[in-house]
Amino acid sequence: MASYRDLIAWQKGMKLVTQVYEATRTFPREEIYGLTSQIRRSAVSIPSNIAEGHGRNTNRDRQYFITAARGSVLELQTQIEIAENLGYLKGDIATKLIASADEAGRIINGLLRSLRAKEES
Repeated sequence: MASYRDLIAWQKGMKLVTQVYEATRTFPREEIYGLTSQIRRSAVSIPSNIAEGHGRNTNRDRQYFITAARGSVLELQTQIEIAENLGYLKGDIATKLIASADEAGRIINGLLRSLRAKEES
């Protein structure tokens, strides 16, 4: 079995984590345990769940973790919009982050479809 590091979904997730950490460096200090932490946890959860799912023994378990990664993408996008609304992120940075999250989400959806197709065959 190939490594989880070979999965494009994991690679995109890792890139997104880096982008999120860079973007949240300028958040207000009082948000360090609030929105900053939550956004970072959501981002980290994406490649983490992909890696964990890849290491599971059953296809059903894999699907569970890939679905969790997809949920984290949506959670992250919501938090990015909140940060933009509060003025913590400039519009262009928020737009880039949401676009990166969209791309990761599309790839995760493809991975999930592939796992479901394997289950049906």
